[in-house]
Amino acid sequence: MNLMFPWLILLAPLVSATAITLFTLRWKTSSSAISIAAVLVSFICSCLIFAHRTVAAAEFTWIGISGVFHVPLGLTLDQLSRTMAVLVSGIGAVIHIYSLGYMRDDEGKSRYFAALSLFMFAMLGIVVANNFVMLFIFWELVGFTSYVLIGHWFYRDAAADAANKAFITTRIGDFGFMIGILMVWMATGSLVFAEIAPRMSTIAGHPLLLTIVALLIFCGAVGKSAQFPLHVWLPDAMEGPTPVSALIHAATMVAAGVYMLVRVAFVIQGSPAALLVVAWIGTITAVMAALIATQQDDIKRILAYSTLSQLGYMIMAVGLASNDAAMFHLFTHAFFKALLFLGAGSVIVMLHHEQNIWNMGGLSRKLPITFASFLVGALALIGCPPFSGFFSKDAILALAYERNTAIFAVALFTAFLTAFYVIRMLLIVFFGNARSDIARESHESPPVMIVPLIVLALLATLGGFAFFARSFLSLPVEREIAIFVPALAIAALIAGSGLAIALYRNRASEPVDLELLRHKFYFDELYSSLIHWTQELLAHVSAFVDRWIIDAGAVGGSSRGAWGIGALLRLVQVGNLQAYVFLFGLGVVAIIYFAIFRF
Repeated sequence: MNLMFPWLILLAPLVSATAITLFTLRWKTSSSAISIAAVLVSFICSCLIFAHRTVAAAEFTWIGISGVFHVPLGLTLDQLSRTMAVLVSGIGAVIHIYSLGYMRDDEGKSRYFAALSLFMFAMLGIVVANNFVMLFIFWELVGFTSYVLIGHWFYRDAAADAANKAFITTRIGDFGFMIGILMVWMATGSLVFAEIAPRMSTIAGHPLLLTIVALLIFCGAVGKSAQFPLHVWLPDAMEGPTPVSALIHAATMVAAGVYMLVRVAFVIQGSPAALLVVAWIGTITAVMAALIATQQDDIKRILAYSTLSQLGYMIMAVGLASNDAAMFHLFTHAFFKALLFLGAGSVIVMLHHEQNIWNMGGLSRKLPITFASFLVGALALIGCPPFSGFFSKDAILALAYERNTAIFAVALFTAFLTAFYVIRMLLIVFFGNARSDIARESHESPPVMIVPLIVLALLATLGGFAFFARSFLSLPVEREIAIFVPALAIAALIAGSGLAIALYRNRASEPVDLELLRHKFYFDELYSSLIHWTQELLAHVSAFVDRWIIDAGAVGGSSRGAWGIGALLRLVQVGNLQAYVFLFGLGVVAIIYFAIFRF
């Protein structure tokens, strides 16, 4: 295979974004056709490279300072990156095709598909980058393109605010990530992954330094994968088009943090203290998001909080020092979460963009294919056997049971909550009687939106088996645990589902209103107050100093003083010769007076 062939994975979406931006508006070329063709090229190339295990890619020198600094342009094509490239490009291709139906009447369709192609370029760049500099550049480009996609309907204040919130919040985590990268370079003298790993002994001898470096790198994942306490941007990202929500919440942007931690596991796993922090951050995120999801009424926000919770499971697995379990759940989650979001999009479009679940009801009869596929995704999400989520979630639970009993207890409670809020959503949206006129008049979505749902439903059903033998059975878990833990997980599933059925069967309104959960533990209000008393207070103080001390005092006072002196001098410059002679004489008299009487 040609050494330049792997670069097509990256170049195809980049060429697509460029072509759509430069030519589609003038020549009226189909932007969607170009974008879909590009992502299919990336997917086909990824599949071919996945099949050829010994493939290599050409490498170029980008920055080279002899003996000081070396940054190559190169690709990592190991088993992890090859599998991830297939997943990202495959899910991306399905979402591109689905977008044909969802965005067919949108006035900004060309801009949407250009941003979509650029996003795929950035995300695939993260997957195949072989050094920290390339990774960080693509990392920031993912942040920028997600900002564009979330704010696609920028004329709506909510969408513009959500885009800003996502961009600014993730920058906080990225700042720590950047410092961590610089510290790795200072300690090892390299930024290339393959060169850093053998040199980790230079940091390993300083446990505190290693812990700081690991946690700083973890900051990048906290922002991008929306972990506590930087989780607040993800639910608001629902203001973007639903295909964007599926793209961000499935195998792409939010999964980038998990993938990055696995890619640099040689740093993270060197510090037990850092691993413990990572595990607990993931655990707190999982249970907190699940609690909030139980009180949400927007179908996309419920799915957003479920994404937060499942990402918490993945980060938990990384903290438990199991890359296999983390990536296993990342892969299965990509299938069923993309399915759920696209299924929600089908519901939303057919209900004329209604997203409140209490205005739905009875849709299983109106949208039978959408319902069947959504049901598959929901069962996979709650870990119902034999769907994909059962295998991957139980792998993480088994690890937690073996390595940290407290984390296992919280994770099992989270599984109970997941079953509760997912069955709640299913009952309200698809069962009972229609609660609005639009729900009564709805009908099934067009084939261009249905076919991707069927494909993803098959993957969500069978995807767990594809990775089960290689990932789950290879995990260092005792045999009795591998039987006992799934039994507890199924018990939690039955208990959560049963409680949801008891509370929400034939309900027309929320029977229990918990303000703390409905207001998301008041994190947004807390951060708004924090900004008000820090950033805004500092801004007001700075404005006062600038206006009244600098402008009115130092600068303004000196300028007005100079103007006043000039005005006084103008009074004596009257242009009258007799007045000048009088002043001259007065001055002579004053000099004589001081000369005689003062000295």
